[in-house]
Amino acid sequence: MNLGEVPVRANILSAGDQLLVDGVLAGQRRALAKAITLIESTRPDHQQRAQQVLNAILPSTGKAIRIGISGVPGAGKSTFIEALGVWLIEQGKKLAVLAVDPSSSVSGGSILGDKTRMELLSQREEAFIRPSPSSGSLGGVAEKSREALLLCEASGYDVIIIETVGVGQSETTVAGMVDMFCLLQLPNAGDDLQAIKKGIVEIADMVIINKADIDRQATAVVRAQWRNALHMLRPASPNWAPPVITLSALHKEGIAEFWEQVEKYQAALKSTGEFDAKRQHQALSWMWQLIDSGLRQYFRHHPRVQENLPAFTRSVEEGHTTPAAAAYALLDYLKH
Repeated sequence: MNLGEVPVRANILSAGDQLLVDGVLAGQRRALAKAITLIESTRPDHQQRAQQVLNAILPSTGKAIRIGISGVPGAGKSTFIEALGVWLIEQGKKLAVLAVDPSSSVSGGSILGDKTRMELLSQREEAFIRPSPSSGSLGGVAEKSREALLLCEASGYDVIIIETVGVGQSETTVAGMVDMFCLLQLPNAGDDLQAIKKGIVEIADMVIINKADIDRQATAVVRAQWRNALHMLRPASPNWAPPVITLSALHKEGIAEFWEQVEKYQAALKSTGEFDAKRQHQALSWMWQLIDSGLRQYFRHHPRVQENLPAFTRSVEEGHTTPAAAAYALLDYLKH
């Protein structure tokens, strides 16, 4: 193999999967839903088919603006997304929403109520809403949200919004797959600003104070607090100072101003080449995350690891073996 030559598997689609790809590229909602169901499946044969489908649609991706929406529970994320979505449709755009619902740690089930919360938006043909369970995935996003995002882009959606579970320690994962990360806050949060993880604030490209109509004075105070906090931190991009805007999603106030900031952000990063560089970095990061995930699965299913793991686990728990010694001994099985 010549230097720089990369081996690529032949992408041979079955007749059924080719129809699925054609349907996605033609903007058929049913085909898009079926394709996302395929990539979310954990069956090995489905995963193999899913990768072939993704490879087939890849040339048609990358044209949408990708936005992540996060915030504390009760901040009105779904109400804001619905108001924004209806407004965007009125501007002639198509919108896809990948809304992640928290999964139960007991049953593994999830509420999947976003279509209920976004009733007006879900009735529009120009909108596609896909609620997916987080299934315990860190980062507040479903494990396959990245692949679903690509499928939505290939299906002709101009704006892709990922609504995350809420602010948490690993919530920053969503910033690794979107162009712009927006943090939604409340005007009466008070000292809650102190409790928000510094890492989340640092990667915010915009802070949105929703429900500004409830208390205008409190909104002004919180807006000033956020501006001061962002001013003291180094912004995620040297070409963009994250704005703090106020709006009322319930009363459809401030939606146009929000989108104006999105367009300014996109223009600022594209003018310097940072926009494309950011996406390239995200793609490489995604590759390494999949490698890490694949190696972890390979390790856990290795016959000798499965055979010896219980004994090492007991030994570590009883204090006879250090965690490091046990880990290295188990990893050594992969060499044979």
